Amino acid sequence: MTPIQPGVMTGGLQRFGLARDRLRAVLASQAGISPAGLDALEHLELDGPLTQRQLGARLSLTSGAVTMLVDRLERAGWVRRRPHPTDRRYVLVELSPAAAMRTPPALARYHAMVRALAGGVPAEHRAAIGTFLAAVAEAAADAATEIRPARPG
Repeated sequence: MTPIQPGVMTGGLQRFGLARDRLRAVLASQAGISPAGLDALEHLELDGPLTQRQLGARLSLTSGAVTMLVDRLERAGWVRRRPHPTDRRYVLVELSPAAAMRTPPALARYHAMVRALAGGVPAEHRAAIGTFLAAVAEAAADAATEIRPARPG
């Protein structure tokens, strides 16, 4: 078996990123939200409830901008605010119960396909692929921080 060259992997990752960007643009447009709004929904879907400060840091938004974003998402029925269970100074932002029911069928099929593809990866390769993807995600986060340092507030 011929080993896969690193350029094939990086090129494939770039093609995936571009295709995913296209998917995200279509999803945001269909949902009537901004790309930043879609990013917020993805962070909440992946990690669960977050404070506005945590969400703003992940999106590189000021406190005022994240407040306006959450206000828009809340009015549109995508998220809800609730008191933080242990710190009264904070409010948590979470996906609304209705948000999951608004998943377009094509997106549900895409998620099912990704799960099926992941399940088809031989078990002995999963750890290496997971490590690679985690390192790439960390490198992207580091580059974003370097390009646009976190703002106070």
